[in-house]
Amino acid sequence: MRTNISETIFFIDWESGLGLQAQLRETVVSAVLAGRVQPGAHLPSTRKLAEYLNISRITATLAYQELVSQGYLEASNRSSYRIASNPPGRGLENDRPASGSNPVDWSGKMKMRFEVVRQVSKPLDWRRYPYPFLYGQMDPSLFDLNAWRDCARRALAREDFILMASDFAAADDVRLVNYICSRTLPRRGIHANPDEVLITVGAQNALWMVTRLILDKGSSAVCENPCHPDTSASLLLSGARVTTVDVDGEGLPPDGLPDDTDAVFVTPSHHSPTGATMPIDRRARLLQAAAEKDFIIVEDDYEFEISYLAPPSPALKAFDSTGRVLYIGSFSKSLFPGLRLGYLVAPAPFIREARALRSLMLRHPPGHLQRTVAYFLALGHYDAVLHRMRTEYHKRHVLMAESLQREGLTVAGASAFGGTSFWMEGPQGLDADRLVQDLRQDGVLVESGSPFFPRSDAPCRFFRMGYSSIPSDNIAAGVARVRAAIDAHFRPRTE
Repeated sequence: MRTNISETIFFIDWESGLGLQAQLRETVVSAVLAGRVQPGAHLPSTRKLAEYLNISRITATLAYQELVSQGYLEASNRSSYRIASNPPGRGLENDRPASGSNPVDWSGKMKMRFEVVRQVSKPLDWRRYPYPFLYGQMDPSLFDLNAWRDCARRALAREDFILMASDFAAADDVRLVNYICSRTLPRRGIHANPDEVLITVGAQNALWMVTRLILDKGSSAVCENPCHPDTSASLLLSGARVTTVDVDGEGLPPDGLPDDTDAVFVTPSHHSPTGATMPIDRRARLLQAAAEKDFIIVEDDYEFEISYLAPPSPALKAFDSTGRVLYIGSFSKSLFPGLRLGYLVAPAPFIREARALRSLMLRHPPGHLQRTVAYFLALGHYDAVLHRMRTEYHKRHVLMAESLQREGLTVAGASAFGGTSFWMEGPQGLDADRLVQDLRQDGVLVESGSPFFPRSDAPCRFFRMGYSSIPSDNIAAGVARVRAAIDAHFRPRTE
């Protein structure tokens, strides 16, 4: 008896960005792999499917023909297609328990908890909000997508592909490492050899490896307060005793460090999240304290490229003559956050251990991605993108500053050389978590400061407003909505 598959299993998402043929193929493949359709079942004719979805018949035909070539479908005649008798994945048995049944007590099996880490809330659909004052998100209009595609294509040339397709083992892309050593690091006043550089999957991957290598349950670590939640969480999960030191307008004060310190984690060039820059004399005192108390400094040098108000100061690592500073950098902030590519700079013996640890975790970052970035840097596209970003972010910075002043909002911190955000201080009694939720209902996205104070359960009156992704024309209206929401926060709520 012939079994027919209804055309109603197909649908088109016109806003997904995925091609029509790809969506049709994905529907069939998913149904086959999930066991929702049986071998021999007939699909709707290309004419019927095209009429149902209001698409071209040739689109449906090409999608079916590609599925035939992949082995998912069989063509019984010119316009009739059925599920193949032995499609890919058919022999895989699905022995998973029924939904809701789980004989394993996972609460007792898992020895560590990671969901307790407080994260900065960023909705995945943030682009649909008209006033996204989110930090770290990109404006695609400033990025040269055609140049990126060209570099990705170059990275797939035969010679590059053979290299990329091979197992790097513990190695990194030589071109990328050489560029970092010859161009990126000298801009920060740092000189390093290739054996002192390790490519990482973003700055957080580097930070995690560093904590694993230098901290344990008997160690003592210091971080800034406030501090990026990923940094404080990594330290707490290492088992070390963690001391937080309050920052001031010049960053972390070295005089506040305890004597039994093993490692200090800092963002001296651009404190996260206030934007404060540590002056040269304070950096010298921090390095002197490290030598006297025999501790390691871990420097997260993020966003130094986004400088348009003044040249960025040299990195703390640039003043390091004893090899006590472990330097973490990232391309994700300056290119796009989904890139997830960073680097760690440290003495060669430390890099050897970090490379061995990385090999156990993820082998190495994807070879094609490394070579694509290497081409993007070497061909000058990276510097061109940074030039466009600096020009546009400068305009937005001025608009933000004017709008914040006009609305009477208090700026608690901002980078002296540029950056992409303002650290805001609300009035006493403000609950930034509640403010975030209220503003979201009004189309405005800001970030609560509470995750940056992990040891405080009290309501937080600080919040962050970024301007890397919000259109310039929307800044003033968005800031006005923030002012209105803060005012409403203190009005009595009626039943």
